[in-house]
Amino acid sequence: MAERNLILAFETSCDETSVAVIEDGTKILSNIVATQIDSHQRFGGVVPEVASRHHIEWITRCIDQALTEAGVDYPDLMAVAVTYGPGLVGSLLVGVTAAKVVAWAHHLPLIPVNHMAGHLYAARFVGEFKYPQMALLVSGGHTELVYMPKEHEYEIVGETRDDAAGEAYDKIGRVLGVNYPAGKTIDEWAAKGQDTFHFPRAMEKEDNLDFSFSGLKSAFINTVHNADQRGEELNKYDLAASFQQSVVDVLAEKTMRALDQYPVKQLILAGGVAANHGLRDRLDHDMAKYHSNVTMLQAPLKLCGDNAAMIGAAAAVDYRHGDWAAWDLNAVPGLMFDRAKE
Repeated sequence: MAERNLILAFETSCDETSVAVIEDGTKILSNIVATQIDSHQRFGGVVPEVASRHHIEWITRCIDQALTEAGVDYPDLMAVAVTYGPGLVGSLLVGVTAAKVVAWAHHLPLIPVNHMAGHLYAARFVGEFKYPQMALLVSGGHTELVYMPKEHEYEIVGETRDDAAGEAYDKIGRVLGVNYPAGKTIDEWAAKGQDTFHFPRAMEKEDNLDFSFSGLKSAFINTVHNADQRGEELNKYDLAASFQQSVVDVLAEKTMRALDQYPVKQLILAGGVAANHGLRDRLDHDMAKYHSNVTMLQAPLKLCGDNAAMIGAAAAVDYRHGDWAAWDLNAVPGLMFDRAKE
């Protein structure tokens, strides 16, 4: 058994090949990320088969780089961790297979990690977790409010019923001619515009904590197409600001309502869309105004996207709780936290 609590973590759920070495679940010794954005931009989104092939090409190189940068070798490791879902099944299988090989060859425990728990634990690198807590997870195809009464317990109390926030950003980005992924550019444009179009805030006032962004996406696309048919040019900055304001209003409103219903000590903001400056600023404001007694941890900007460091942080918790995998571990592309009981 290694003297140091070192975990070698793998993340290959979508289009980032990442391997990291994490110490004690809180210290990043290395975090190698090989991105595939250039390969997928021409298609306007991730092509699963292309993503899988890139993972195969990069995975062993990322392992070598992660160990070298961390200054450790296999005998120093305590365990191997890997994302096994949710995500693209082909991409997940590359990571799961690589992690199995390393763990088996070096007689190390294999820790299966839920990708969304990984996003949540990216905030652990900012500060200590306090329970009970609530998390707003906005990443790719997921928009969820997750309640954690204690460590290693997750309950979905609100989720999207159709498009997730991140999906909506990419879809309206294509209409505006913004390369995939569109979130960062839309955020930058929004800061230069005004909410002049007043797009719908779906489900904002409904008596639940769920989300819907399909109607907003449709309203946006219809507005742009109708203007095109009339030969009218709309201000792209105002379009971006109006779209983002609708997204942020709904996310913030539902999060504040969740905090009203579930007394917690801490709010976590994590996931790819958590890098959005408009959302961060709005939550800073609303937390200070409505829930000043609740601390907030926001995942570091550099760890909002998919990365293995967050998987290693989550794996440290799973390891403590004995959540180890057998050698028949498989990818679970539709993996989800349990829905809270009504």
